[in-house]
Parts: sequence; structure tokens; C-alpha cells
Amino acid sequence: MKTVLITGCSSGYGLETARHFLAQGWRVVATMRQPRHDLLPASARLQVLPLDVTRPDSITSALEAAGPIDVLVNNAGLGLFGAFEATPMGTVRDIFETNTFGTMAMTQAVLPQFRARRTGMVINVTSSATLAPMPLVAAYTASKTAVEGFTESLAFELEAFNVRLKLVEPGYAPTTRFTANGAERMQGLIPEPYAAYAQSVFAQFGQHGAVTRETDVAETVWAAAQDASSRLRYAAGADAVALAARNPLFADGRQEFAVAL
Repeated sequence: MKTVLITGCSSGYGLETARHFLAQGWRVVATMRQPRHDLLPASARLQVLPLDVTRPDSITSALEAAGPIDVLVNNAGLGLFGAFEATPMGTVRDIFETNTFGTMAMTQAVLPQFRARRTGMVINVTSSATLAPMPLVAAYTASKTAVEGFTESLAFELEAFNVRLKLVEPGYAPTTRFTANGAERMQGLIPEPYAAYAQSVFAQFGQHGAVTRETDVAETVWAAAQDASSRLRYAAGADAVALAARNPLFADGRQEFAVAL
């Protein structure tokens, strides 16, 4: 029986991904900052653990409690909307601490066991904001773009050890708690000079026809976990798939994108 450890399972993509892997018969280690045991179906194959990806001691404790794993899904992340001019650098650093450095720290922590066993997979959940520029998410996009570059480079380093790296790039998901989770952090980030522009941007978000559902991401992470090839990128959600198809960076055909099943 294979084991997956997923970060950020208290809601959204992480929670749905944990449900999906459980339904597929895997052992699931679902981690979250404040563990809740009522979110997922009771199962002998489920382990819910506390984890703060910004704290080395928390990472060490979680991995020791989890035991050997086959797949790490770095999903934990913070959202941020706002004009960059009004965003305190302390807030930018908070975003990077979780989205970027937390992902890197978790990856570094599991690599010794993967390398020693010459098997394993790291799936990093980023964003379709890395596929096409989007307004009012400059700091957030930077944090996710950094993860993409990190993953691309690391994939070469680990190929000799049969350790695979994957990127799952979700689109716009209005039903997640992306905004609610960061409401306090975002206060004051739309100052008056940016108000009219921000309203027009939010209105466009509300008119999205194609969007991403939590199940799209869960199914795409699952598909990536089944793929032992060197394929790197998997867009998740109809809008993300459409963006990927138009992205000139991938016109050479070397990277393929998955349509959520």
C-alpha cells in the first residue's frame, strides 16, 4: 500500500486531495496547522498530523510520525490579493515563508529517504498565475513562480535517483477559501488610487465561465502521482488548461498538460 503525505489539508485542494487518495485505497497522511479529525472519513488508512511548514521542528515531528512515504504533495499555501505598492514587505515575506520556503523545506526533508530507496515523488501545487500574468497578485505569483523554477531544476538533480518532480497548476477556484483565509492579511491592500481598477478586476473574476473545482485539482494530483514518466506540468481545471494551451513557453511540445479527469 502506498502512502501520500499532503500538506494544507484543512480545506480546499488539500482536503479534497486527501479524500481522493483515501478513496483510491492509499494510506493518507493529512497534515494541517490545527489538526481536525472530523473533516475526513474515518479510516485505518488515515493519519491526521499537525504541521506548520514554516517551522523545522514541526516538519521533523510530522515526518517522524508519518514514517516512510511514497509521495509528498506540497499544497499548503497562503493567498494574497492587493496592490503591491500597499503590501508591507513583512506580508510578502510571510507569503514566501509558506508558499516557497515551506515547499522547499518539506521537499528537502523527504529527499534523504527517497534518494536512499531510489524511488519517490514530490508534487508541488502552484497556480495558473504562473502561466499568464494576472493583476493584484504580484507577490503571490512571485512566490509560486519561484516554486516552479525550483521544481524544474530539482527534477534534473533527482532523475538519477528515480525521484520524480511534478507541478500541478490550478486555475481560478471561487469555491475555495483562498480569499477568506487571507482576509486579515489583505486589509488595506487596495488603497483609494487603486480602488476603481480593483473593482474592475473583481468584476472580471465574477464573469469567469471556466473555473477550477477542488475535485479538478485532486484528480490531477492523483493523475500526476500515477505518472512515472519525466513529464513535469499538469494544469488543473478548465481555465488553467486553456491558459496552458496558449502559453508560448510550451509551444515546443516538450511539456504536456493534463485535462482534469
